[in-house]
Amino acid sequence: MSAVDRRARCACPVELPCECSYPTLLRAGTRALLARSRREPLLHNGHLLAASSLLSAGLGSLFWILATRSYSAADVGRSYAALSATMFLSTLGSLNLGDALVRFVPTAGRRTRALVLRSYLVSTTVSAVVAVAFLLLVPVVAPDLGELRRPVLAVSFVAATAGYSVFVLQDGALTGVRRAGWVLGENTVFAVAKAALLALCAAFAVGTGILLSWAAALVLAIVLTNAVLFRSAIPAHRSAPVDEREAPPTERIARWAGADYLGNLCTFAAATVLPLMVLDRLGADGSAYYSLAFVIASTLYVAAFSMGHSLVVEGSRDPARLAEHARRLLRHSTLLVTAAALPIAAAAPWILGLFGPDYAEHGTTALRLMVLSAIPNTVPNVVLQVARVRRALPWMIGIRLAFAVVVIALTAVLLPTFGLTGIGCAWLIAECALALPLLAALPRVLGPAPLPGRPRPHPEEEPT
Repeated sequence: MSAVDRRARCACPVELPCECSYPTLLRAGTRALLARSRREPLLHNGHLLAASSLLSAGLGSLFWILATRSYSAADVGRSYAALSATMFLSTLGSLNLGDALVRFVPTAGRRTRALVLRSYLVSTTVSAVVAVAFLLLVPVVAPDLGELRRPVLAVSFVAATAGYSVFVLQDGALTGVRRAGWVLGENTVFAVAKAALLALCAAFAVGTGILLSWAAALVLAIVLTNAVLFRSAIPAHRSAPVDEREAPPTERIARWAGADYLGNLCTFAAATVLPLMVLDRLGADGSAYYSLAFVIASTLYVAAFSMGHSLVVEGSRDPARLAEHARRLLRHSTLLVTAAALPIAAAAPWILGLFGPDYAEHGTTALRLMVLSAIPNTVPNVVLQVARVRRALPWMIGIRLAFAVVVIALTAVLLPTFGLTGIGCAWLIAECALALPLLAALPRVLGPAPLPGRPRPHPEEEPT
């Protein structure tokens, strides 16, 4: 067919030869979307942060697959418990200062370096104290980890707990200075390095290879990332024009971090209580089926929450555009989560079947419901990020507290009758019950955009 014939048959008003097939239009639309996202820090950095979360989850699974192939089940079990304790204690000890850096670094200006260093100091100190307290209580709370009380291992455990808090905080600092690409890069370095070192340790039959490879990769990621952060990223950020009048005093940052910490504890409570309820009602097998479905579904939650950090950064830098950015991120994140959730829901039996036929038989419906619940979750996620920008402390706690209470209560009612399907329903109903009223109230929550010529309100004075 000639170019003239193609132009005659298509509706595209172009002078050049037109290729109006669906794949061509799809590729053109994809390129346009990617080009637009690169021009807009909100979407570009949001995509990078979401990709970092997904990559960490995927490569983290690869690390444990390699561990199970190279070490005995007992070694894997003890190492997994020790590393889980390290990350849990670090999360408690970091006091949520990583998210505080996401919120306050964008307007810190010349105080950025001092703010990051103070956060490092507080977080590592508290994490180390928490780790020491845990070691003292090991005989009571975790007798199987008694080896950690040996002098060398004890010192290493405390250092690893403090170090992991730095690993988390540096992500927040990089996000705050708009270096989301390095967040993706450091997580890639950490994941690839620990897998490579694990293979090396296994080849030389190193008994503590799982712990050693994880710790060495952590040190490498911290050193490389902080070299970039303090030599390049922070100096560039300090020289960029920011309104340092938006930078609050230390005590206000502490109040914000405390409220956000309480909100995170509500989320953590839900994530901890539900598996215990399943274990008590359905036994170890039911707990295994639920846990795998939770890991898959929570990946979408984490990706959407990570994208929300981009809204916090851009909203903190320019509060006048917060409502505009929030609406854009809500549309964008809902489309992306839906595009991921629907195929996962459709392929749930095949995905779970990779882990064994019992997982597919018992966990398919629960996985589908839990994955679909990530779609309405985009609404409270965006409202939460808006509250974090505006320092609306009751909202920062209340949104996550409401979800935790509703999902635990619904699980208590539905689990005895419907089993794992009941807990999947609890997830979906709880998210919809939270999302629908927030969506209806969204115009009032975001408020009208300020008119030209009017003074820009302080974030704390904006309607929430």
